[in-house]
Amino acid sequence: MSDHPRIPLAGVIGSPVAHSKSPKLHHHWLKAYGIRGHYVPMDVAQADLKAVIAALPKAGFVGCNVTIPHKETVLALADVVTDRAALIGAANTLIFRKDGRLHADNTDGYGFIANLRQNAPSWNPEAGPAAVIGAGGAARAVIASLIEVGAPEIRLANRTRARAEALRAEFGAKVVVSDWVQAGNMLDGATTVVNTSSLGMEGKPEFRVPLDALSPRAVVSDLVYTPLRTKFLDEAAANGCVTVDGLGMLLHQAAPAFERWFGIRPEVDDATRAAILGE
Repeated sequence: MSDHPRIPLAGVIGSPVAHSKSPKLHHHWLKAYGIRGHYVPMDVAQADLKAVIAALPKAGFVGCNVTIPHKETVLALADVVTDRAALIGAANTLIFRKDGRLHADNTDGYGFIANLRQNAPSWNPEAGPAAVIGAGGAARAVIASLIEVGAPEIRLANRTRARAEALRAEFGAKVVVSDWVQAGNMLDGATTVVNTSSLGMEGKPEFRVPLDALSPRAVVSDLVYTPLRTKFLDEAAANGCVTVDGLGMLLHQAAPAFERWFGIRPEVDDATRAAILGE
């Protein structure tokens, strides 16, 4: 028998994955809390996903994050799926349990809400309708979490209307779909406005939804964090809105996973943001 305890390992699985900020984030927390663990990026092809996940616990992994394109696929591989992962239809966090079972969770919605509560303390999701732009995987997590915290109505617009209609069919009558050309109109009276699309991201098309109807009372969030301050957020701030960038969601969604893997709930603080931004 070895006298040395096994060093816990975790990581992120995706393809591509080299751009992920998760290794930098988890390395910061591991160092900050003096934990002898490691977190590594793993570029895994779809055809190899099942075999790789089955092998990881044998190599000392306690869990991993999952990103595009595997977030939906891993649900079928899991032995235990949390209610929120099942509702969203995707997992971003896997826990390799000591009993050998694979536990799948989704912390994206938690991260989204925690980011708003931290950076817009006066935000009240029940105060009025929410307007959500985009109907991809991130929108699923945002809609599920907004319903959970009591948003009375969720107005949804997507460049392809059929994708928005599919989310309405899944999440129910609280979701009201607008045509893409009417996306600016659905901001009228909205107290929470969220861009879940890639519009405005570096290398992607500009965010061109008109903000004329945006109320200065609205809390406005952009899930894009490259750049950190998007044109959408700058225009909303100029209109008097409280704005929340997307980096905080990335940080907050990681905290419950880190706790499950390494046993300590990390703080999402200024030092954490600075570590990710390289300041």
